[in-house]
Amino acid sequence: MTVSPLLDQFRLDDRVVVITGASSGLGAGFAHALASVGATLVLGARRAGRLEEVAEKLRVAGSTVHTRATDVTEPADCDALATLALAEHGRIDVLVNNAGVGASTPASREATESFRSVVDVNLIGSYSMARACAPHMPRGSSIVNVASVHGLVASRFPQAPYAASKAGVIGLTRDLAQQWSARKGIRVNALCPGYFASEMTAEGEDALRTMVAEHSLLGRFGEQRELDSAVLFLASPASSYVTGTTLVVDGGMTAI
Repeated sequence: MTVSPLLDQFRLDDRVVVITGASSGLGAGFAHALASVGATLVLGARRAGRLEEVAEKLRVAGSTVHTRATDVTEPADCDALATLALAEHGRIDVLVNNAGVGASTPASREATESFRSVVDVNLIGSYSMARACAPHMPRGSSIVNVASVHGLVASRFPQAPYAASKAGVIGLTRDLAQQWSARKGIRVNALCPGYFASEMTAEGEDALRTMVAEHSLLGRFGEQRELDSAVLFLASPASSYVTGTTLVVDGGMTAI
């Protein structure tokens, strides 16, 4: 059976993909999804042991994977992850800025340092990784910044630093797109997930599922595959005319 030329646009054969926060959760899922369409992977995360476990599973399945312990709050670590991709493969075709943290704490009880630590990972980390990778990205490359539905609408739970940082990621996406899309040929887009099962949502998951049931059109958590397809679209040539935008995958939460 002949593969449709349209489906070929979603392939990432011989494309070098850097993913941060890839040791578990959504990031590990993205790694498996992009590897399944031919991507060569360079993975970073703070937990080196967990990261290597993800990488080994991918290698057993036939993928080429390199890893490096990476703390995106350290610009030197961001540079080193980009340098690893360059040393092994000579370029970077896709960056998925997925590293992120968050917690639910009332603003009246949250220390400024706690607020800053979330912004450092979610927003400044995305900026540092983009700056590290962009010089090595050829025309036609793609940056996918993982934001959140809470960058667009208020949460029903107190999480000011998370919401602020993810709104910042959306603004960062628009600005980098206008700087780099025409001049460098690098498309920059944001992905805004709603609620998916992950380490971040594991604490208080029952309450979250009840809230999602009441405040979204589909009334349920999303499944990893439903977010994987969106990441693949933004990462691949299938979205070659898409830049500076925000793709929301939230089961209709922002529609209410």
